[in-house]
Amino acid sequence: MAKTRPGKKDLESYTIKGTNKIVKVGDCVFMRNSDADRPPYVARVEKIEADNRNNVKVHVRWYYRPEESIGGRRQSHGAKELFLSDHYDIQSAHTIEGKCTVHTFKNYTKLDNVGSEDYFCRFEYKAVSGGFTPDRVAVYCKCEMPYNPDDLMVQCEGCKDW
Repeated sequence: MAKTRPGKKDLESYTIKGTNKIVKVGDCVFMRNSDADRPPYVARVEKIEADNRNNVKVHVRWYYRPEESIGGRRQSHGAKELFLSDHYDIQSAHTIEGKCTVHTFKNYTKLDNVGSEDYFCRFEYKAVSGGFTPDRVAVYCKCEMPYNPDDLMVQCEGCKDW
């Protein structure tokens, strides 16, 4: 965690303006997009701090949607898939619109009901180079495509895998 700068104090939480929802370090949040026609950004809160005038800032680590990454969305990317990037930033806490949950891929596939605030992440993304970690995932069957939880899986006649 970054050190607190002089004239700043660390906060344990922040209440989203106009709501009773409390954001803490480690929570994932929706951040206002300047383009109202596009969905909000998603970020993980790394630190919350206030200055001596009580202006609250959040240190965030951004998630990228596949279409925001170099190479764009691919067939194997799920509709609710995000990539945890190496892109960090400091934003006004007033730009937080709400909370969301970014699950591991394994936990996401076990959800009974996927809500509008549920997402999953199976890759870390290098924003400058467009590289991914891991650089590949397990593939299935003869099609050799990574599993997309949005696609119906059927049993292969050849290998009997789903």
